[in-house]
Amino acid sequence: MKRFIETLKNIWRIEDLRARILTTLGLVLVYRLGSFVVLPGIDPTQLDALRRQTAGGLEGLLDMFSGGAFHNASIFALGIMPYISASIVVQLLTIAIPYFQRLQKEGESGRKKMNQITRWLTVLITAAQGPSYIYNLHTQLPETAFLGNSTFFLFSSVTILTAGTLFVMWLGERITDKGVGNGISLIIMIGIIARLPSALLGEVATKLEQKGGGMVMILVEIILLVVVIMGSIALVQATRRVPVQYAKRIVGNKQYGGVRQYIPLKINAAGVMPIIFAQAFMFIPMMVGKFNTAGAGKFVQTFGNYQSIWYNITFAVLIIAFTYFYTAVTVNPTQMAEDMKRNGGFIPGVKPGRKTVDFLDTVMSRITLPGSIFLAMIAILPAMARLIGVNSQFAAFFGGTSLLILVGVVLDTLQQIESHLLMRHYDGLMKSGRIKGRTGSSASI
Repeated sequence: MKRFIETLKNIWRIEDLRARILTTLGLVLVYRLGSFVVLPGIDPTQLDALRRQTAGGLEGLLDMFSGGAFHNASIFALGIMPYISASIVVQLLTIAIPYFQRLQKEGESGRKKMNQITRWLTVLITAAQGPSYIYNLHTQLPETAFLGNSTFFLFSSVTILTAGTLFVMWLGERITDKGVGNGISLIIMIGIIARLPSALLGEVATKLEQKGGGMVMILVEIILLVVVIMGSIALVQATRRVPVQYAKRIVGNKQYGGVRQYIPLKINAAGVMPIIFAQAFMFIPMMVGKFNTAGAGKFVQTFGNYQSIWYNITFAVLIIAFTYFYTAVTVNPTQMAEDMKRNGGFIPGVKPGRKTVDFLDTVMSRITLPGSIFLAMIAILPAMARLIGVNSQFAAFFGGTSLLILVGVVLDTLQQIESHLLMRHYDGLMKSGRIKGRTGSSASI
């Protein structure tokens, strides 16, 4: 405890780090305050029906990412998800369209062009999602909740929602530039963790009721949660180090190269994207059920219940399949082999060129299998937690997208802070070892 307090003092002594942390806290506070500002023209006292609807399903997922702004009918109701969707689309286009591939290789100028395309695509996606959100409000809330039901209300609300998303995107970029980094990821994490206190208090109240299990059951759940968090950290940080030997070069009287380094291939290179893709597919039965399609009753009953056996088996299989797909999209062994050859590096015992590509592809295929299975296990843990009596809100923190995002972003933030400490010749956050964190862009969320 004494060493921890000393580390906090060291963090406060570094002027640049102190300014970055205070800037991050200030921008996060602005985001949290904005999530409670209701759209003009909506009565905030009549939002109870919308809050009940967002308890599960696709609306519940969006509400989790927006930190409750979705069910508050806030100006930030669409949150940062349109920007994440646009980033994923642009990332996939770099695989399929040569123009985006050229931009990716142009360095800083290409990155700026791709960021500009992502921003404009964010505006289009938000403008398309805005009318759907307003229509959903009209179906869930009584007419008395709206002060006006005109075209002007629709236009103004969509404009405000679009501006809100762009403002949240700007906050994320400012946190990345002026704060502790990873602004978009940090905003999503804040939205998720904002639900933790109420979920924990609700679980404690439930367990303290008669036949609820009492403090013993609460302690067991906390221990299980800590174990799951440890497993998630292992999944996020696990890597397979491939040795790379660089050729020795002598320039003048100096020697360059001739050292062995490693390529860290991540066990879970796809991040949380397979879970998000699989969840999108698993929402299809619920959409079919709304249309009351003939003969679909049993299908909807089976796959519309996220605690059913067949739902979780299908969910796990989809996650494994999407893990392989997204890893193949984001990890390019051919590009890695070309970069290695260009820099005079080679894998010991493997010929440069096609042999190196095949070797890296084989290694990725082998390590992706256990990583995808472990990811699928973490994804279905919330359903398992519900079976042992954990309430739905607190069970969401036992696994799935929310836990992986929390673990990943916290590790990234700690890595940023530790780098500042070590650069100023202070001890790091850990007594031994280093926080490896993650690699990748904000779109990996």
